[in-house]
Amino acid sequence: MTRIILLITALITLALPLAASAATPERGSITGGIAHVMPDWFKESFLEIAEDAAEAAEADKHVLLFFSLNDCPYCSRMLDESFRADPNMSLIRTHFDTIAINVRGDRDIAFNDEIEVTEKQLSEILGVFSTPAILFLDADNKTVARVDGYRAPERFREVLAFVSSKAYRDTSLADFMQQRLDQDVYRLRDNPLFSEIDDLSSVAGPLMVILEDGSCYDCEEFHDGVLADAGVRAEMEPYTVVRLDARSTEAIVDVDGSSTTPAALAQKHTMIYRPGVLVFDRGELLRRTDSLIYPHHFKEGLRYISSGAYRAEDYETWSTRRTEELLEAGVEIYLGPPKKP
Repeated sequence: MTRIILLITALITLALPLAASAATPERGSITGGIAHVMPDWFKESFLEIAEDAAEAAEADKHVLLFFSLNDCPYCSRMLDESFRADPNMSLIRTHFDTIAINVRGDRDIAFNDEIEVTEKQLSEILGVFSTPAILFLDADNKTVARVDGYRAPERFREVLAFVSSKAYRDTSLADFMQQRLDQDVYRLRDNPLFSEIDDLSSVAGPLMVILEDGSCYDCEEFHDGVLADAGVRAEMEPYTVVRLDARSTEAIVDVDGSSTTPAALAQKHTMIYRPGVLVFDRGELLRRTDSLIYPHHFKEGLRYISSGAYRAEDYETWSTRRTEELLEAGVEIYLGPPKKP
């Protein structure tokens, strides 16, 4: 009997590490990042930006600051489509001196007489929270246009024209693009996620407003890739989702009860990208997406708001903690574009 008890005890002892191992998932990983290098024709700057701006002006050019993050899939895509491919590449090389800045870099940079910091610190000062971020500077080292996040080549080409023609002296970037963009690129699609509501103030709970129009080069990808993603759909469940034609002048009611139109709403929030997404809760605008965004970042932004986490901590703090929780749970965090079935 004693021998049997000892044998059973030994078997249990051997089984315990296996049970513990089975209960603890293997740590997850972050995938989908895309390594990239800057084109060799980017300017080798001493990072004295005011001097760069003056030098560019002498050649009738502007400075283009390209803020990027290592392995950023949006940066890689935009570099390939607009900085390594014509016609945009030739336009950029002709009209701009392009300088790369790493948002987590430690090179010293003198932005102007008052700001002499590292690349990372400058990114924080300028509020660069999404990459690529692109700033255009005039001869006086003043920002005359800015885009945050990826832009389709066709839309980015109009940004380049806005700056190189100095149209910023007479009009806004939003108005300039509205007048010039082809409006027959996309036909607004129905989606069962959308609610037919023209009084935004009547919505109880989190509200998502999607702005589309005929100039949307990325709307098909948004519908077929982002909105079709199972994880995104799960996070959208708490939301009332309203899609508006951003060019429409039909009357609607804004979240504060005032009368407006979809076109005026887009202008109010300076939405120059399509599809643009505005997320509200309790009548307050909490998240504004004015660039292409892939499923992981999109759904995490939705969770941050619908969970009420925004009331307790900023998004960066919450996202850092949330990422660690997912990794500890063994989840693969895929940052890239929607995976094809």
